[in-house]
Amino acid sequence: MTAEQFARLAQIVHQESGIALADTKKGLLMARTNRRLRSLKMSDYSAYCDYLEHPDGVGERRNLLVAVTTNVTAFFREAHHFELLAKRILPDLVAKARSGARVRLWSAACSSGEEAYSMAMTVLEAFPEAARHDLLILATDIDPEIIARARAGKYDERTLKGVEPARRDRHFTRSDGGYAVRPEVQKLVRFAELNLHKDWPFSGRFDVILCRNVVIYFDIPMRQQLWRKFVNILNPNGYLMVGHSERIDGPATDRFRSIGTTAYQLVQ
Repeated sequence: MTAEQFARLAQIVHQESGIALADTKKGLLMARTNRRLRSLKMSDYSAYCDYLEHPDGVGERRNLLVAVTTNVTAFFREAHHFELLAKRILPDLVAKARSGARVRLWSAACSSGEEAYSMAMTVLEAFPEAARHDLLILATDIDPEIIARARAGKYDERTLKGVEPARRDRHFTRSDGGYAVRPEVQKLVRFAELNLHKDWPFSGRFDVILCRNVVIYFDIPMRQQLWRKFVNILNPNGYLMVGHSERIDGPATDRFRSIGTTAYQLVQ
């Protein structure tokens, strides 16, 4: 892959997803795209770039984004966020739901579903009758294949090694040598494909958003644009949680106040 070919591919990735690929990612990009070239029976990166830039290559751009995205997650990863959700945030949201109001939580860039299901388990532990109220967790990711895996809700024993046995037994059943998320947990979550860089087809606002370890892949303008979009989609006094190495910056900074480690509340 020449420097020019890398630059063309990196530009397409940035335009489609907001992900910024530094020059040091050339080896990674080669490794991730080689399978796509073999699938398309192309031996030349220039031909692949030409195809991506052609109107007929719209579908392949989606495949490119799937190839370059990283799916690293775990149940109850960054546990302090789930403790904050349980102890500080959910009491008010439970009262809101019991009053008949709409409650929405969002796992943005949910990967294979561990984060969204961790949110659902936390909700059910505080609010066992949640499914009987207008409470829902939306879980989205750019990768349709990973969304399908998440929706299936099946995990191997290694994936659940960080989940306490009592919690595991409460929210999972044994299935095919591994574990399956119980129906009452799955019922709270709706999975959908979504590109954070594109328009969001939402008609309502969210009370809680988890968008963690995502903006580290964005450049500054794209990152700050995402913060502004979260401001516009959160309910008054809504909450945003980000990854351990991420911080809100830019114009949206004045709209949030810190309430804990990488956790923020919208300021009215």
